[in-house]
Amino acid sequence: MVDQPKVDNRLQMQAPSYVLPIEDTDFLVNRDELRGLRFAVEYYKAELILRDWGVHSTVIVFGSARIPSPEKSAADLAAAESAEERARLEKAASWVKYYEEARSFGRLVSEEGGALKPADGRRENVIATGGGPGIMEAANRGALEAGAPSIGFNITLPGEQEPNAYSTPDLTFRFHYFAMRKMHLAMRAGALAVFPGGFGTMDELFEILTLQQTRKVTATPVVLVGREYWNRVINFEALTESGLIDPADLGIFDIVDSGAEAWAALKARGLKPASGKRQRPRSDLSDDA
Repeated sequence: MVDQPKVDNRLQMQAPSYVLPIEDTDFLVNRDELRGLRFAVEYYKAELILRDWGVHSTVIVFGSARIPSPEKSAADLAAAESAEERARLEKAASWVKYYEEARSFGRLVSEEGGALKPADGRRENVIATGGGPGIMEAANRGALEAGAPSIGFNITLPGEQEPNAYSTPDLTFRFHYFAMRKMHLAMRAGALAVFPGGFGTMDELFEILTLQQTRKVTATPVVLVGREYWNRVINFEALTESGLIDPADLGIFDIVDSGAEAWAALKARGLKPASGKRQRPRSDLSDDA
């Protein structure tokens, strides 16, 4: 029997259509039709890891990424090369106190809230942040100093955000979709602490307040830290005086000055440390709506 010459099939082997779909990054990432699948993958990756870790409820901390640690502030000031740069850095240094308050808050919540001692395999009130620098770093740092795990929900941005060095590595996530990141921030949230911040902080704050105002979620304790800042940048009273919100809507949150006061305010509003009871808001975004 004469052997048949092997026909060259390299073109077929190298064709994009021949790549296994699960290994075809271009197909999975760049087709508009697969956006729903990408949403699902982003949801399940974080969800399953959080379940594996027994994370049952979280305390979310929001605040500016631009507020430096005391170490960074001191180093930057020492390296300043011009009067203009020094003036800018001195302004940033004036916010360091909030870094320290967020750090203290993260440590206090982690020590007392239930993240350190899982009950029936469930961790309560685990600190969760956006994963970046500034206030987010401070809260994750406080949790680490307490010996507790904490979560960093990072987002991919054009100016790439790197995760801070204090969130638990196995609980440091990265999202492409803001919507999916917000969903994970909200669905286990037993409470929300908001430190001074800019557009991103305001976005997250008012989304949570709106969900509660419209009763899309059950009441979740909310505290704003930094009375002078919040009373200066948002005239809450003007909203009620204008008739655009009900006076009762201002009762959704407290305003305090320190991390310790924030933790006390959340407990006064019903947050139960290490209770073992379900504390996260129920909404059409949660898995048991």
